[in-house]
This record gives sequence, structure tokens and C-alpha cells, in this order.
Amino acid sequence: MESVEVIDFAREGIWVLMLVSAPMLLTALIVGLAVSLVQALTQIQESTLTFVPKMVAMLLVMVLTLPFMLQSLEEYGQKLFDRIATIE
Repeated sequence: MESVEVIDFAREGIWVLMLVSAPMLLTALIVGLAVSLVQALTQIQESTLTFVPKMVAMLLVMVLTLPFMLQSLEEYGQKLFDRIATIE
């Protein structure tokens, strides 16, 4: 296996990682920003107020995007295993 092929698989792995984690990270960012804005406007400084909505929203997004995540990881794993099987 050439070093170029290894770098391509690593690059593809990082890309799959970004695609799989992006929905949950963006959800946490948006919900955190919204809760911070509400806290700043109402001057409520409760620490659990930022944690609970983020966790609930991330759980919801994870349930909704789980088929996409599993499909992406399965396709990448299949490509990787197929390539490993053809190594001479």
C-alpha cells in the first residue's frame, strides 16, 4: 500500500468523522447560543439551564440522524476492509 493511499484513507476518515459529528455539534452550538441569549436578556444565571436543553436537543438530533451516521460509518468501514483484503 502506497503512502498516498494511506493518506487518502486517513483524509476520508476525517471527512466521515466531521460529517457524522456535525449535526450534534451544530445543534449544541445553536442551542447554547440561544440559551445564552435568553440568559443575558433575563439575567438568569443558572448553570443547569445551559446543560439540560443542550442534552435534550443533542439526544433528539442523534435519534433523528442515527441512520445517516450508521450508514456513513458502515460505508467507510466496508471500503477500508475491502482495501485491507486486497493488500498484497
